[in-house]
This record gives sequence, structure tokens and C-alpha cells, in this order.
Amino acid sequence: MADNPYANVATERVDVASEAEVEERLAFIRRTYLHLTGAIAAFIAMLTFFFQAGFARSMTALMLGGQFSWLITLGLFIGVSWMANRWAMRGGSQPMQYLGLGVYVVAQSAITTPLVYIAFRAADPWVVPAAAGITLSIFSVLTGYVFITKQDFNFLGPILGIASLVAFGIIGFGILFGFHLGLIFSFAMVGLACGYIVYDTSNVLHHYRTDQHVAASLALFASVVLLFWYVLQILLSFSD
Repeated sequence: MADNPYANVATERVDVASEAEVEERLAFIRRTYLHLTGAIAAFIAMLTFFFQAGFARSMTALMLGGQFSWLITLGLFIGVSWMANRWAMRGGSQPMQYLGLGVYVVAQSAITTPLVYIAFRAADPWVVPAAAGITLSIFSVLTGYVFITKQDFNFLGPILGIASLVAFGIIGFGILFGFHLGLIFSFAMVGLACGYIVYDTSNVLHHYRTDQHVAASLALFASVVLLFWYVLQILLSFSD
């Protein structure tokens, strides 16, 4: 499970992208999506490294080996995500911003490795690339919609935050009491990820400052990986 750490974004209106000069605003958007592309490339590179170095199997056994192993893993991931979020939001310290993004990419790669390992071992080879393709398609459509309409979806923040807390509660109960969450939950989480993509993209246009391209790319990256995770879960269910 991947989470999205951006339930709130900066509200300072001094130099937010929506009020900046056109050239400055376009430069901010370009930087944001270049950093997002770099984060996704680094995510893929880290997954490849874990598999080629022979770590994927041991990581899967460590994270999923005991009854509470996955719960502990999720707890550690949430802590790391919170820390990375704070570092990435530090507009005055660019090294700390990049450190936050880098730490988050590594954490996402590590927590996604068991699912990808299971997919390669238990399903046809097409499942992972298909999940990646579907994720990219959904992300592109939602991003295009927000950019074309230019609507401000900041009102979704509290709704998504509450939905995320409920989702984590359900996941926790599922782990503690050993019940399978099923396809309905996976589809609901895809919906949650789509909501975050719309919300984060809207914030890029309306609420982030023009010096927060690293933080904006981290938020978008978190949404993309969350979507990929549950799309892959759904495809795995259908491939059984």
C-alpha cells in the first residue's frame, strides 16, 4: 500500500503559480513534471536493482513473513513518508527538498517490491507492464482534464484525507484479523488514487509556490504509485 502524504499543501499566496508571470508559471510546471519523470525513472531503477541484486525475495519474506510484519512495514513507511514530506516542503533548503524526494522514492520502491515480486512469480509476465500502462493512461487523462478545465479541486483535500484514514484503518483491521479486503476495496483505492491525482494536479496549477516543484513532484509521484499498486492488485486478482 502506498500512501499519499499531501493532505495539505502550502497556502501562501505571495508567489503561488496561479499568480506568477506566465513564463515563471510554465517553468514551474515544467520543473514539476520533469522531477516527476525523474522520480518514476528512479523508482523503476530501484525496483530493477532489488531484483537483479537478488534482494527482492528476501525483502518479500521479511515484509510478509509474519502476521504483523506487513503492519510494521506500513508503520515504518508512514513515518518515512511524513519525514520526507517535511523535507520536501522546505522551500529555503533545496538539498533537503531533494533528500526528501530521494528518501521517498527509495521507500516506495522498497514497499512495492513484494507486490511486484509476487506478480512476477504468480502471474503472467504481462501483468506488471499492463498495470504500468493502465496507470499511465489514467494519469494522463486525469492530468489533461485538470489542465484543460483549470478547475480548482482544493476542496477535495479534507475528503481525501478522511478517506485515507478510513482506508488505513480497514487495512490495519484486515492484517490484524486476517481477512482479505477483496476487489471492491482495490477498486475503491483506485478511485482514491484518482482523486489524489486530480487534487495534486489542481494544486500544481493553483496552490503550490513556484519554488515548490520538488514537493509538487513528490505529491504527484505518491499518487501515481498508489494508483499503480491497486491497478496491479486488480490485475493479479483477475489472473488467478
